[in-house]
Amino acid sequence: MKSAIIGYGNIAKLHEQVLKGQGHEIVAVCDVNEAVLRNAPGQSHYTDYVEMLDREQIDVVHICTPHYLHADMIIAALERGIDVLCEKPLCIREEDIPRILEAEKNSKAQLGVCLQNRYNAANLAVKTYLEGKKSLCATASVTWYRDAAYYASGAWRGKWDTEGGGVLINQALHTLDLVQWFVGMPEQLRATIACMTLSDEIEVEDTAVILAGKPNQGFTFYATNGGATDCPVELTVRADGEWIKVMPKDVLFGNRHEHYEEGAMALGKACYGSSHGALIADYYDCVATGRHFTIDGSEAAKVVQLVLAAYRSQGKTEIVTQ
Repeated sequence: MKSAIIGYGNIAKLHEQVLKGQGHEIVAVCDVNEAVLRNAPGQSHYTDYVEMLDREQIDVVHICTPHYLHADMIIAALERGIDVLCEKPLCIREEDIPRILEAEKNSKAQLGVCLQNRYNAANLAVKTYLEGKKSLCATASVTWYRDAAYYASGAWRGKWDTEGGGVLINQALHTLDLVQWFVGMPEQLRATIACMTLSDEIEVEDTAVILAGKPNQGFTFYATNGGATDCPVELTVRADGEWIKVMPKDVLFGNRHEHYEEGAMALGKACYGSSHGALIADYYDCVATGRHFTIDGSEAAKVVQLVLAAYRSQGKTEIVTQ
């Protein structure tokens, strides 16, 4: 297929590597920084994404831009009938969710969002195991480290208007998505957020705690970018009285240990994981065959709705918009 990329930063280079490996042709790349485009693939380079969408014959466009740009770019592609695969998050504002879903409903094209951790072998095994189980609840924690240099690496980072938040909407979003994928969306939550390490450098939170749902049907979630170092993500699910410990390549189903090898090497940063390739391959197969891609607009909106409810909460009970 003929592909295009909007935003030629770190994550775009991962998409480029996967697309080339899977035999797709990158025909055009758009970035507002002309210097970046000198090393970009494709015969055509643009600084205006609307011009690119209007002029090029594109099967799939990959959106790899800062968070605040996602909504308008998704809608522009869908309105032109171009299939679109967007990096997380779907968007950063509540009002953009219905706009995206309406454009998706009225388009012949498919929208997909990169929540690639759902394709990890261990996570897929847990999801299958939980089918039909009741009394689901979970606890999870993400303890990572990000310094001032990380936030200074992009003018959009660390700002409410452009990143949309901090650790919750960026680093911890994949784990929060897995939690709701495993145990379901809560009707309400309470949350607190704080900036405990970089308050002189960023506007947004580096630490968050969420208490969601009710006993035996909900989850607790902790995330921080202020850890002493990056630690492995921890996720535990309780289903029908049994504890399931989920690790990147291993799962403890009660006392039974299962090891799962990933089908591909990790590409790009280690925190990206190894499942972008599997997700992109599945998305392109859906486009080719007409099969519906499961991580569509409404599915990708769930974790965004959780994050936005957490930001609104300020320690009080907040309804999760669905």
